[in-house]
Amino acid sequence: MKRFAILSALALCVAAFTPAASAQSNSNGDDKNHGNLGVYADFTRLQPADLNMLGVGARLGVNVRKHVVLEGEMAYDFERNKTQTITTGVITSTVRSNLRLLHGLFGLKIQTTGAVRVFGLLKGGFVNFGVGGPVTAGAINNQIGTIVDGDTNGAFYPGGGIEFNVGWLGLRAEAGDEIMFLNGGTRNNFRATFGPQIRF
Repeated sequence: MKRFAILSALALCVAAFTPAASAQSNSNGDDKNHGNLGVYADFTRLQPADLNMLGVGARLGVNVRKHVVLEGEMAYDFERNKTQTITTGVITSTVRSNLRLLHGLFGLKIQTTGAVRVFGLLKGGFVNFGVGGPVTAGAINNQIGTIVDGDTNGAFYPGGGIEFNVGWLGLRAEAGDEIMFLNGGTRNNFRATFGPQIRF
């Protein structure tokens, strides 16, 4: 698993610095078809805990063909509260889940062209589970540092979505099934993202 995480990170670096020489302008004069850079809000429904994880992320995509994009992304889901009913009565208490997620995914995006684009995704990568105190820049850096030797598991993400573009600015929504490989088994988790992007 550690080798897979390292190879995913290296592939993301190669994609970020490889020029999209074969990306061409489409017939209506749109020269913003070389790649995209975006930020997004991230929602993951974590199973079997029935826990809604919310966070933020960023992605970079580089077109290798008119309809094919190599894309990498990373998202950080913040610690969430979970309400549980105590079995000794009708008392309800709020308990912290004490769990954070770090997603790192890389793969293919197959898309249509034009101002409104429909696309499908096939990405692989990792999900890192972290626990700890208050959310600070240091806590996020510590979790990134535990990708290699922490609680990191493989992930596969098939999904799809739609983009609305006006010139260089766009808005993107997607959803899919983030399959996590945990303790010899798999867990299917609904995941959705939404946010702006810049096309270049």
